[in-house]
Amino acid sequence: MTVRVACLAWLTWVHSPSVLSILTCIAFLNSYFLTHCSTVHTLTQNFFTCYVLFILIRITKLLLLISIIFQIALLLFLALSNEVRVNGYSDGGKCDFNPALKPRPHSVSILEFGAVGDGKTLNTIAFQNAIFYLKSFADKGGAQLYVPPGKWLTATFSLTSHLTLFLEKGAAIIGSQDPFHWEVVDPLPSYGRGIEVPGGRYQSLINGYMLNDVVITGNNGTIDGTGLAWWELFRSHSLNYSRPHLIELVASNYVVVSNLTLLNAPAYSIHPIYCSNVHIQNISIYAPPDSPYTVGIVPDSSDNVCIEDCFISIGYDAIALKSGWDEYGIVYGRPTENVHIRRVNLQASSGSTIAFGSDMSGGISNIIVEHIHLHNSNSGIQFRTTRGRGGYMKEIIISDIEMKNIYTAISANGHCGSHPDDKFDPNALPLLDHIIFQDISGTNITIAGSFVGLEESPFINICLSNISLSINSVSTITWECSNVSGFSESVLPKPCPDFDNLSDFSSSCFSPLSINRKAAAMCSRVDELKIREMGV
Repeated sequence: MTVRVACLAWLTWVHSPSVLSILTCIAFLNSYFLTHCSTVHTLTQNFFTCYVLFILIRITKLLLLISIIFQIALLLFLALSNEVRVNGYSDGGKCDFNPALKPRPHSVSILEFGAVGDGKTLNTIAFQNAIFYLKSFADKGGAQLYVPPGKWLTATFSLTSHLTLFLEKGAAIIGSQDPFHWEVVDPLPSYGRGIEVPGGRYQSLINGYMLNDVVITGNNGTIDGTGLAWWELFRSHSLNYSRPHLIELVASNYVVVSNLTLLNAPAYSIHPIYCSNVHIQNISIYAPPDSPYTVGIVPDSSDNVCIEDCFISIGYDAIALKSGWDEYGIVYGRPTENVHIRRVNLQASSGSTIAFGSDMSGGISNIIVEHIHLHNSNSGIQFRTTRGRGGYMKEIIISDIEMKNIYTAISANGHCGSHPDDKFDPNALPLLDHIIFQDISGTNITIAGSFVGLEESPFINICLSNISLSINSVSTITWECSNVSGFSESVLPKPCPDFDNLSDFSSSCFSPLSINRKAAAMCSRVDELKIREMGV
């Protein structure tokens, strides 16, 4: 009878393993133990039963402790899961990325190093000396270089790890227009030569190599590349080396560029290449509509990148994702992946507001582009590639896009781009697979879509859903397609037959969604890592 009662109490917990049921079980076992095992006489008579009860009570108390810890952990996990769900994807793309960067324990002004903010005095040595001095604080929490209001003319200078470059409101770092003030450096290994001319390239105005924990920010200060002189050299084919960029970080980790205005870059405005954990936020970028091949933000062979809340009006591409050029990019083999672009307003006069490629030989994948306003541009979203590139562009979601005054809304071209030399492999064919366009609206569009793949490597699994584009009266053709296959649903104007509503495509079209959650949470992840690791 005693053993049966003990077993009944034990089974009560086993079938309902809550804290309450365990407490009930302990109370029952304790009561029975006190009744039948509390004296020497009863203990002697019921020794085996009492021994079993004693062991059961000990085990049950241990299980109570484990259960309490487990349920507390479960509650914390659910709370975190709910925050990720709400802040990561559900609330209009919001992923709660508002960096609370630690202030640096050491700060100096550029004035302390003899800089003069008159727009005429060259301050290159002042910037170099200040950063060299601040390098000594890298293992002491890092340091800040403060740039007060003024016009600070300079040539190129390099940053250091654990550094914040802070531009106050009214401060403008201005690049020298004399090419002799710009250092010449080797080509990037994934490109093999300068982008524009063979050989080396001019160093970027603000640059860094193999850095960790770098912040370029301010109170809406300005960095001006004074690109006019460079654009004239480019147009006249007078460049000895490829044009410099405004900001370029190479092989660096934990990079923040925020709260600045960037003007008149000679070529690219922001170029993170071979970087990880990059956050670009609240940046305004401007260059004239006729500025040749000026590009806003270029994530290049980089991963874990968040671009948000930016305004870009530029000559060529507003945002371009790249990963190397032909055989050099294939050998280097570093893709651009896990990129989240959201809440940006883009205008690209002669290029694309968002471009993928054509330099994509290292691969581009796991990208989310959402909540974007595009206007007054030649092309909206464009994928570019060609024979000899190799690589891939896949698992990319483009959603919640508003377009106005765009010539070609969405497109992919397999015959776009040049080659660095004659050593490229023409049999290195690019792959374009699993690209989703959804929830897109547009007014005054000339061509809704253009998808021209390669006969040897057609574009596959191109998915169009809930797209409404108002075509202007100038248009003579709304869609053009060749060597492409995919699925369409609720698309106006009606796309090419290549996108017919086929069941085999509809099932595969949205399979990358779960994979791309990694990109969707990227902004939150970069923020979490920065807050935890900044200065470490």
